[in-house]
Amino acid sequence: MFGTFQQCHLRIEVEATVAQLSRSLLQPESFSKWLAPQRFSEPLPSQLETGIVYSSAFGPIEITHQVELVDDHQLKLLLSGAVDGFHHWQWGDGWVQSRLEGISMLPLSLVHSASLLRLQQHLKA
Repeated sequence: MFGTFQQCHLRIEVEATVAQLSRSLLQPESFSKWLAPQRFSEPLPSQLETGIVYSSAFGPIEITHQVELVDDHQLKLLLSGAVDGFHHWQWGDGWVQSRLEGISMLPLSLVHSASLLRLQQHLKA
């Protein structure tokens, strides 16, 4: 893998319950909306479960995601491809926290911040 090691940790307040956050982060039908125009491999189940492997692409950039851990308050994804590392989400009533670490040529901090802002806007709608 080429690139530099990068890490990003963000926690934001959101107008959402645990159930709303779980749907937004664990159900492909929901996260594909707020992460558009990113495309996801199909078929995906109605909800992410431990062991599922899927891909996402943004133009020619492709990342493989392996669900390592999932429950009502967290999701941990192992990443490979354009990012070699992990993405760990945690949430509760009114907040979401995300930690992204990996080796990549992409500006992970910028992408990470933008995705959290898009999630926040999605939850307001």
